[in-house]
Formats: sequence, C-alpha cells, structure tokens
Amino acid sequence: MSRYRRFAAATSLTTAGDGVFAAAVPLLAATLTRDPRLVSVVAAATYLPWLLFSLPAGALVDRHDRAALLSRGVAAQAALAAAACVLVASGRLGVAGLAALAFGLGACQVVTGTAAQALLPSLVPPDRLPSANGYQQTIAVVGQQFAGPPLGSLLFAVAAGLPFGADAVLLTVAAALLATLRAPRDAAAPHAPSSLRAEIAAGLRWLAAHRLLRTLTLLAAVNTFCFQLGNATLVLLATSELGVSARGFGLLLATAAAGSLAGGVAGPWLLRRLGDRTVLLAALAVNAVAVAAIGLAPGAVVLGSLLAATGLGVTLWNLVSIGLRQRLAPPDLLGRVMGVHRLVGWGLIPAGALLSGVVAHAFGLRAPYPLAGAIRLVALLVALPVLVSAFRERD
Repeated sequence: MSRYRRFAAATSLTTAGDGVFAAAVPLLAATLTRDPRLVSVVAAATYLPWLLFSLPAGALVDRHDRAALLSRGVAAQAALAAAACVLVASGRLGVAGLAALAFGLGACQVVTGTAAQALLPSLVPPDRLPSANGYQQTIAVVGQQFAGPPLGSLLFAVAAGLPFGADAVLLTVAAALLATLRAPRDAAAPHAPSSLRAEIAAGLRWLAAHRLLRTLTLLAAVNTFCFQLGNATLVLLATSELGVSARGFGLLLATAAAGSLAGGVAGPWLLRRLGDRTVLLAALAVNAVAVAAIGLAPGAVVLGSLLAATGLGVTLWNLVSIGLRQRLAPPDLLGRVMGVHRLVGWGLIPAGALLSGVVAHAFGLRAPYPLAGAIRLVALLVALPVLVSAFRERD
C-alpha cells in the first residue's frame, strides 16, 4: 500500500472519530445543562487551542517529521477519548470537565490538522494535488458529517460513554497506520537550527507579504467566527426549538454531508471548468445566504436543506484556499504558513461560540444566524475588490 493510501485510510478513521465526537459532545453538554452560555463555553474550549498553539505548532511541523508528528498527535487524541469514556461511564464528568476534555482534544488537533495539510503535497505529484485535496475533503465529509455523527448519536442514545470509546478505537488504529509513514523527510530540505520565535516570524512575514493568501486568511477569520456564532447553539435550536431527538440530531448533522460530499466530488471538476476565483466567490455567497436563512427555518427538513447548502459552500471554500496555500507557499515554510492561517482564520472561533450563547440567551435561539449571515455578507463585499485584483495579479 502506497504512503498516500495509508494516509488516506488513516484520515478516514480519524475523521469518522471526529464525527462521533462532534455529535456526542454537544449532546452530553445539553444533558448536563440547558444554559446556552455553558453549552457555548464547551464549544469555545474545542477551538481555543487554535488561538493559543497554531503558531508554535506550525513551526514544529516544519522542524520535525510531519508523519511522525501526526501519528503521535492522533495517539494522544486516542488516549484522551479513552479517558473520557471512563469518566462519562462513571458519571464523573461535569460541564467543566467536558470543556477541559474538548480543550485537550482541540490542542491535539492543532498539531494533527497542520501536519496533515503540510504532509499531503509530499505524498502525491503536483498535478494530482487538486484531486487529492478533493478526495481528502470527501473522506472528511463522509467521516465527520455523514458516518460519524449518526453513529455518535446512536451510541449516545445507548450509553453516554460509548461514543468516546468508539472514538478511542478509531484513533488508535489510525495512529498505528500513520506510524508507518515516517521517512523520507517531508520538508524540501533540512534547515539550519534557529529559535522557534525566529521561525514563527518568518512564516508571519511571508504570509503578510502575500496579498492573495493574506486576504483569504483574513476572510477565513470572519467566516469561521460566523460559523461558530451559529453552530455553537445549534443543538439547542434543533432539540428545544424544533423538537429534534438525540438520534435525529445526528441525522440532522449528516444532512450537511450531502452538500459537502457533492462539493468534495465535484469540486476538482468545477475548479477545472470555472477556475478557483469563480468557485471561491460562489461558495462564499452561498454560505452567507444559507447561514442567515437557518434562523428562519420552520422545521427540521428546511434546516437540514440549509445545512446541506452550507456544507457545499464550506467544502468548495476549503478546496480553493487549502490548494492555494499548498501550491504558493514554499515547502519549507508550509507548516508555518498553515499555522499562521489557522491562528488568524480559526482564532476567533471561541469568540464566535461565546457570542452565540450570549445572543441566543438574550434574543432567542434563532437570533445568531441572521447576525452571522449579515456579517459574512458584509465581509464578502469588502473583500471582493481585493480578491478580484489579487487573482488577476496571480494570473
């Protein structure tokens, strides 16, 4: 089995585990408290590590064997999931403990997510990179949105600790597969030792000087903030406002996979036919409208359809933005460029999650979505002239 096939197999396992975890955590939070502010704290804890650790993680990815780092990070996630299984089964995990668990798993994902994206270009020829990215997005969609959430919800309905045990098993097998990918060296060439601060600064300077990638990174910050502004209290909107059951919530999350799967499969073809600029702008527009409309959804069917539309937009955005960073960033800086992007692009997610709880508590569970959609639309209109000009300069 080739290195890429082993990498893809491991990705399928980790993303399925992520999907199980993504469904189980909000369901567990909702059983522990009905206060949207506390539920949003748990959601924020998952993403806070991206704000704290993205820069050093990017430098570590460029310093070390990316496959080995990825394997160790996944193994650490497996250990945390196993501990969560025991604590939940014994009834000793409260809201604070759940937030701490989410933070720990998020910290591991900072390293594994950065390492995985930086590793991929070394596993496939350059002309196959768009297709490989599309395949990776498809794998992620199937695991995180289609297979994992329903499985997590079903297991949670049987016993609250089961989803975490299943996650631990999937991650353990994935870590073993990734451990076989070590060597050859993934970076373009070894570099002279320097301080971590100097290496981080080099990545910051490079990205800040690149107009197109800089603009995409800033736009990502707004988009992910708005995504979490709605998503953090989605479980309460679905279960309290629309009457969706625990099992139904997992299926509701899986509806987003229909659009996301379509984006992963058709994305490379759309990029060849329409170009990355057109695909990117269309994805951003679809997301802004769909997110705003979620706040008006009269029932689960409409909500599921809108989640599918957002899934399509997010996947197409990811295909374009990830591919551009992988192609345009120097190989020996790729980890740091990914780290800077994730710091800026994902660093506001905790703030979005916390604001979601505040807005939902003050104005109702539907209120965060029109606000998030309006912010995304304004950001797109502001960034549009810069994006068009930057793409023209690149072409």
